[in-house]
Amino acid sequence: MKWRVCCAKCTSFAAISTSRPSPTLIEKAGRYADRLSVNIELPTDVSLQTLAPEKDVASIKQAMQTIYTGEQTVRNEPRSPRFAPAGQSTQMIVGADATDDSTILHSAQTLYSDFKLRRVYYSAFSPIPNSPNSVPLAAPPLMREHRLYQADFLLRGYGFTAGELLSGPGDLALDIDPKLAWALGNRQVFPLDLNKADAALIARVPGIGIRTTQRLVELRMQRRIRYEDLTRMRCILAKAKAKPFIITSDYHPPHAETTSEFLHHQLRDRPQPQQMGLWG
Repeated sequence: MKWRVCCAKCTSFAAISTSRPSPTLIEKAGRYADRLSVNIELPTDVSLQTLAPEKDVASIKQAMQTIYTGEQTVRNEPRSPRFAPAGQSTQMIVGADATDDSTILHSAQTLYSDFKLRRVYYSAFSPIPNSPNSVPLAAPPLMREHRLYQADFLLRGYGFTAGELLSGPGDLALDIDPKLAWALGNRQVFPLDLNKADAALIARVPGIGIRTTQRLVELRMQRRIRYEDLTRMRCILAKAKAKPFIITSDYHPPHAETTSEFLHHQLRDRPQPQQMGLWG
């Protein structure tokens, strides 16, 4: 078991070994650590058996279940001893095999649902010299890790499902963020009238986050929302993304029928300079 302390917030983390940790050890760790982490490492059982056969899938999930049970006990019995108040997390390696983003996100969604994890962390695979032939020779694009974090945030905070973000096998787009990709693939939902739409739908507009959504809902209880209200809410940079997808009292997209392909091209992220790898 490894300990890590974040001094800024005085938060301690305990990484639980996946080599059949005992429930007693987990219980003791939960009394002292704010958050427990059982790293699943790879998104599928097959990947784990192939690349890390020393790890046992059943033991990993049993440890997660033990932590979840401990959390539930504290929640239902207020007088029970302290146990990991910041919950549990895990980590997945991305790009160590051919597993696609759809599978990764569905695996994360299952972990969130089954064990109520607080976070799934994603780490791009980084090859080293003399790596075995079972792993790729090149690292995946770092942007892939970034897009998975964005998609994961949409799963946890915006009510999206993995199936909505990727309706079939494949990877997330690298040149646009997952929320914009969803909006471009669901044009029938837009443009959305900010003065009438449900808050949950407003939060799905590209460039509009949860906090801005709350402020818009509060504002429309007083008066009708105008386009410039987005600027006053410091949504200036986001307006370019939101503009094709919204209606306000004084604004309607002039080109509502603009193709998704055109918007994709207009709103895509510009390529960033690539940093050379340590070994390349």
